[in-house]
Amino acid sequence: MTQPDPPTDRQAILSPGRNCWRIERASRFALIIDAEAYFRAVKAAMLQARHTIYLIGWDFDTRVPLEPSQGGQEGPAKLGPFLRWLDRNRPDVRVHVLKWDLGLIYALGRGTTPIAVLNWMTSAHVSFKLDGAHPPGAAHHQKIVVVDDALAFCGGIDITADRWDTREHKDDDHRRRRPSGRPYDPWHDATTAVSGDVARALGELARDRWKRATGEDLTPPPPRTPLWPEDLDAVFTDVDVAIARTQPRTEDCEGTFEIETLYLDAIAATRRSFYCESQYFASRRIAEAIAARLGEADGPEFVIVNPESADGFLESATMDSARARLLAMVRKADIHDRFRLYTPVTEARQPIYVHAKVLVADDRLLRVGSSNLNNRSMGFDTECDLIVEAAADDAERRDSIAAIRDDLLAEHLGTDCANVREALARHGGRLTAMLDELIGKGRSLVPYQPEESNFVEETMAENVLLDPERPPRFLRRLRQRLGFNHRNFR
Repeated sequence: MTQPDPPTDRQAILSPGRNCWRIERASRFALIIDAEAYFRAVKAAMLQARHTIYLIGWDFDTRVPLEPSQGGQEGPAKLGPFLRWLDRNRPDVRVHVLKWDLGLIYALGRGTTPIAVLNWMTSAHVSFKLDGAHPPGAAHHQKIVVVDDALAFCGGIDITADRWDTREHKDDDHRRRRPSGRPYDPWHDATTAVSGDVARALGELARDRWKRATGEDLTPPPPRTPLWPEDLDAVFTDVDVAIARTQPRTEDCEGTFEIETLYLDAIAATRRSFYCESQYFASRRIAEAIAARLGEADGPEFVIVNPESADGFLESATMDSARARLLAMVRKADIHDRFRLYTPVTEARQPIYVHAKVLVADDRLLRVGSSNLNNRSMGFDTECDLIVEAAADDAERRDSIAAIRDDLLAEHLGTDCANVREALARHGGRLTAMLDELIGKGRSLVPYQPEESNFVEETMAENVLLDPERPPRFLRRLRQRLGFNHRNFR
């Protein structure tokens, strides 16, 4: 079926069935920056549960403290003991934890660890399952928490090690430690909280994923009035929120690629500025779309914030080399000097790792979710994003979307929103000119310059197995020949 043309500047970008699954009403919508605030909010939400809690994610580490900086909430601070406390003290609440099984290859090297975790976690009220319902080599990358279908969190933050940090991203913060006690570097991340009908839709998504992974049907909780954690400020109230997904093709699923279409539609519809935070810049189709807009005489600016280097040797060799190649293409197309790629640093110029997945297109569209600017997120891994779009005549909502972008930039620049907005006004709203003025010493953004790739990195970047656009056919055939059934790995 032929897809309709991308939207114009006066048409809505969001289109259910094209670039999103559905659009539902949220009584409240909050953007949560960094895991200090998220861990505190998600614990407060779980304490309000009466019926069900779904924890759907790439990873969960039961040793992680939900409140390393301050206590005060009921129950233990660490995730595992807190879930056991819920089991004993909230007998009417059922908790369902679904964690990516790390894939078939990883599972072979983990010995009995998954079984030990299952035996330790699973009880009458807490069910812990490993999710292997994906093509070989793919990942379930969604990060979703749903409480009673009345409140949900969806974004980029995993409740696991190395994630907790504050918005200050201090060089030396003793609370930023792994369960082993070893310190880790500053970490920037983002997620959302939503209540109302959109939370109910995310509950449906969570139950569907549980069904795919385990074969079990979960009963929806009874209707309940929307929940909301104390001390969490809502950015929007009574707002329509879209849900966009990536679901890879499998033997029993045609695949869903709403997120890739949404990115391409947003790039096509942007008129002034496209701001994006992502763990990677490695999607060929996204880079080509940006390059095409940069060639326009009156096209928009593109500002992307990445980490200095991908996390881990394998990802660094693959993603950083792919980023260097795509950057060369994009910068060649940037004949009007409207493209910037930055990495954030601390006061002592230590790199801050960017794990957030945020997009702000002009002042009309905000997207926060689990998807990165890489091929895997577009068609190979399982992803979920939330999107808010402001109508052309909705000045208040548009100002709120712009304020989110300015707040994020202020954090990276070590300044405040007022300075960012004043500088934008001086430069006629041009992001690149504002950044050229405000970037300085200490905590700030640093223009990214790729290092020269070696032979190994070039080879890794060319290997589509590490960042495929779609599940490779030979892996699907191998899976069929081996008779692999993901439910054998529950």
